Amino acid sequence: MTLTEKQKMLAGELYRPGDPELQADQARAKAWMVRYNAALAETPAVRRALLAELLGSVGQCAVIRPPFHCDYGYNIHLGDEVFLNFNCVILDVMEVRIGTGTQIGPGVQIYAADHPREAEGRRSGLEFGRPVIIGEHVWIGGGAIILPGVTVGDGAVIGAGSVVTRDVAAGATVVGNPARSR
Repeated sequence: MTLTEKQKMLAGELYRPGDPELQADQARAKAWMVRYNAALAETPAVRRALLAELLGSVGQCAVIRPPFHCDYGYNIHLGDEVFLNFNCVILDVMEVRIGTGTQIGPGVQIYAADHPREAEGRRSGLEFGRPVIIGEHVWIGGGAIILPGVTVGDGAVIGAGSVVTRDVAAGATVVGNPARSR
């Protein structure tokens, strides 16, 4: 059986992002972002209803302050009382799961999207993804970047501006570029 490009993407295999089905999904997400990002002055209930239209799951009292940007939306799962401050970006070509009570500062970027390391592979235009899992009651400081395939354990703290290149243990505090325990 031959997989569609979307099935390949969701399975973490190399896929062609220019595939018409994926382009249609991105166009839908772009149109949604226009509406969501214009809803800053709306009530939390209105913004929550908008989140539920696109995201894979949205827990009780989850908040994303606009502006917010993502690739598809349907791969993003928010637990209860998750908070993302202004200007966050989630490249969700695979699952991005954010646990209950996690707080994310402004300008944080979470990347599930990845690319081949060798030049020839990149020239092919193929991409792949690796899931990002962020545990419960995590604090991620403003401007931090979480790279593909990273898991952040419950109760961890990621310092502002840190670049997280590998898993973070539960309860750990990491800072810097690359992020390391302090």
